[in-house]
Amino acid sequence: MDQFVLGFQEINSTKLMLVGGKGANLGELSGIEGIQVPGGFCVTTEAYKKVTGNNEALNSLLSELTGFNAEERESIRELGAKIRMVIERIPIAEDIAGEIDAYLTKFDEKEAFAVRSSATAEDLPTGSFAGQQDTYLNITGKPAILKHISKCWASLFTDRAIIYRIQNGFDHSQVYLSVVIQKMVFPQASGILFTADPVTANRKQLSIDAGFGLGEALVSGLVSADCYKVQEGEITGKMTGTKKLAIYGKEEGGTVTRQLSPDQQKAQVLTDQQILQLAYTGRKIEAYFGSPQDIEWCLADDTFYIVQSRPITTLYPVPEVDDQENHVYISVGHQQMMTDPMKPLGLSLWQLTASRPMFKAGGRLFVDITDSLATPTGRKTMIDAIGQHEPLIKDALITITEREGFIKPLPDNKVLNPALTSSGKSAADIQDRIKNDPAIVSDLIRRFQTSIATLKQNIQTKSGPDLFDFILENGQQSKKSLFDPQNMSAIMASADASIWINENMNTWLGEKNAADTLAQSAAPNNITSEMGLELLDVADVIRPYPEVINYLQQVREDDFLDELARFNGGPEARNAIDTYLNKYGMRCAGEIDITRTRWSENPATLIPMMLSNIKNLEPGAGKRKFEEGKQEALKKEQELLARLKQLPDGEQKAAETAQMISLLRNFAGYREYPKYGIISRFFVYKQALLKEAEQLLRANVIHEKEDIYYLTFEELHEVVRTNKLDHQLISKRKYKYKLYEKLTPPRVITSDGEIITGKYKRENLPANAIVGLPVSSGVIEGRARVILNMEDADLEAGDILVTAFTDPSWTPLFVSVKGLVTEVGGLMTHGAVIAREYGLPAIVGVENATTLIKDGQRIRVNGTDGYIEIL
Repeated sequence: MDQFVLGFQEINSTKLMLVGGKGANLGELSGIEGIQVPGGFCVTTEAYKKVTGNNEALNSLLSELTGFNAEERESIRELGAKIRMVIERIPIAEDIAGEIDAYLTKFDEKEAFAVRSSATAEDLPTGSFAGQQDTYLNITGKPAILKHISKCWASLFTDRAIIYRIQNGFDHSQVYLSVVIQKMVFPQASGILFTADPVTANRKQLSIDAGFGLGEALVSGLVSADCYKVQEGEITGKMTGTKKLAIYGKEEGGTVTRQLSPDQQKAQVLTDQQILQLAYTGRKIEAYFGSPQDIEWCLADDTFYIVQSRPITTLYPVPEVDDQENHVYISVGHQQMMTDPMKPLGLSLWQLTASRPMFKAGGRLFVDITDSLATPTGRKTMIDAIGQHEPLIKDALITITEREGFIKPLPDNKVLNPALTSSGKSAADIQDRIKNDPAIVSDLIRRFQTSIATLKQNIQTKSGPDLFDFILENGQQSKKSLFDPQNMSAIMASADASIWINENMNTWLGEKNAADTLAQSAAPNNITSEMGLELLDVADVIRPYPEVINYLQQVREDDFLDELARFNGGPEARNAIDTYLNKYGMRCAGEIDITRTRWSENPATLIPMMLSNIKNLEPGAGKRKFEEGKQEALKKEQELLARLKQLPDGEQKAAETAQMISLLRNFAGYREYPKYGIISRFFVYKQALLKEAEQLLRANVIHEKEDIYYLTFEELHEVVRTNKLDHQLISKRKYKYKLYEKLTPPRVITSDGEIITGKYKRENLPANAIVGLPVSSGVIEGRARVILNMEDADLEAGDILVTAFTDPSWTPLFVSVKGLVTEVGGLMTHGAVIAREYGLPAIVGVENATTLIKDGQRIRVNGTDGYIEIL
């Protein structure tokens, strides 16, 4: 039998599809001992379906709505209005109206009600429809209640509700509406309680907004609320808002807005005792639901009533630890220039290469640096080291270390090791660390290449559980070689030399960022910059053949290479592309995630870059670009050495500087090689694991090969061993991954969930300048091209690339642009290193660059002082 009406006491979370998120939560709240919830009932989705389901006019309009996109605002507005009119005119069936009347008789006939919408996809932990449908207050009498139930049903098709569903992928025909009928409370005060601070995301700090009268004045933005902060039973902050107005219920129904007296406007809405009492109630509700809550409350006759509680859906997840101590985490993605979420297989395999434990949160990895911050020596070393590369993280860490008692201090029994931080080192210190011999780099690269060749050969013989044991062992060996002292010294040598040059040239000559020019064309051995230049060589092979170019402009299929042979010049083009893919085919955007599609798996990704190079650059541009950079670097070197020799002790200063420049140029390229080695190794692992996926597919253990991406390495090992899989786990992980894609990961987060943000400490900047970290000197003006996906790049000569982050796979785009701006990055991340190598003015770590700068705007990038101006 259909259930058209259910009282709050009959409702719990199992009735979600009948009463929607709001109704289900009210049912649960009503069952919590000590929590006061105004009584009421829900008109279920079954009633909505019965009333609207067989209406031909409505069904026709709904079919028309399918296929609209969110940009078609005017059409949505017109069609939405028609749908609402139809729904409001459909009479409510007698049996449904009878059930509603039966529940209303349980209340005083003069009782007033709030009539609220409750959608079936609303107020869920993973996505809120809050505010998308309508609420009506102080409704009295059965006819008025029935009329407003129809209005609520119609509000499922307001413009904002339709657009929200389109943007979030919800099917209009699969979202149903229940209506909550709840006894009105006429409060002296009301507001919102967040059990986690909505600004900082701190789970230990509650935030209360409070105003006089009904909460609608706060929700609609008519008044500035009081705001109270409570942490661990103590009020930690109070801000009294100016409350000129309040909304109150009228006896005859409806509401009225009244002006408050001057005294009341500035008065504190809640007493300190009431604030603490409400905070206690909030923690009780949070404990019941098991997650931070956004709670609507009102105060009447000195009693707090709860009229709604929903999960806070915008909080970034906290890395999970077993103990109750405070922890500080920094983002791995911001170091690796890849802040997108990773799939479980990618996360677990990246953890194999880590030198210290990494913790998962929101599909990203974080490193716990609490122990490093717990001693004066460790703190200085960590903050100095990070500060040279990532000022925003440095500033955030200073903020957290200045908080008394947050980090439990440890005894300082260490001596500061100057090898751990580059700043302030002498030339002798740096040279003691590694011999200035280019043969070291050649030898290390040879070792990597031999190791990969051996891996490719040995992995062929492995399958089943043996393959997983082999990968685990090989990963450990790879980690050992990566963190071998000689390898680490070679990686750090150019960074040490670069910092030494910049610090001393600034002190001695007043020359800023001198190492940027000196690092230009520092190859050979920079595998990442070579990757961009060699794609120019591919363009040179294709350029003489118009048929091939025309074909590439039309095609986007993965197997486009097979068709090239049909065209004049096709075999030559195919050979050039294959040669390129043999060397770089394991790369792709977001390459630290093994599950991302590699260039050799989808070569069509390279087509826009090849065509851009043909269009924007002349033949031989790669070699010419390299030679020009080299000459500019040599000219800068000679100029600096000549100026130094004029100074007191000039000969010694010039000799030391020449040694540091030589060290910089000999080792700068190698810094990019270990990442190339890791990604090469991962691609070998991936190909072997996909063979296992094919076996699982044939055995019907998985539905598609890519299902293995949603399992951790350990879980996949177990599935291969047992040939058994819980398919619900895969579905759940796919769903979560989509949610993680919407989150913005923080640079620094604590175990309380608090996101600590850093600021640039910069003065004397032009008005309205957008600030970032300067990583490659020079000033350039040009058209901003805001590009979020590499394959969407449509660049012209003189453009400035503006994007969220650039890992090595973006390097081929650098040859086409004149400047670079990214939201993420540091002094020694890949984008910065290659920008210097190519001589591009570049600024990284620019918060919200892709929204502050609009595509097509003319901008000036000052890569010397670290700011952007919109012209």
